[in-house]
Amino acid sequence: MSGTVKLSKLEYQLMDILWNCGASSVRDIQQALPAKRRPAYTTVQTTVFRMEAKGIVGRAGQSGNAYLFRPLITRENAQHALIEDLLSIFGGRSEPVMAHLVNSGRLSLKDVREAEAALKARRSGKHS
Repeated sequence: MSGTVKLSKLEYQLMDILWNCGASSVRDIQQALPAKRRPAYTTVQTTVFRMEAKGIVGRAGQSGNAYLFRPLITRENAQHALIEDLLSIFGGRSEPVMAHLVNSGRLSLKDVREAEAALKARRSGKHS
């Protein structure tokens, strides 16, 4: 699937399992979720089937009677869509997000240096 795709919180959790574990059955996916807040098997099954209909996951064969599902989108594609969605809340401005990251201690000087290097590389790439 190409383009950006928006995932719900549960869909993102299920995709995270598939990205980390590879092709998995609905039962495997459900069991990999944290026990404290684990949704019912039928909830996970319905969500996986909806994700299949959206082209987010696909069938990768069977294990016994269970279908195995695999991701059809990359983690990077899903993260890009989430970040774009977040930035749209702030009118496309990154400053409020950056300020929050700084104030919460989640943005280190190393992160800033890496971002600066990426910006310089991007700028030099545009001028060549």
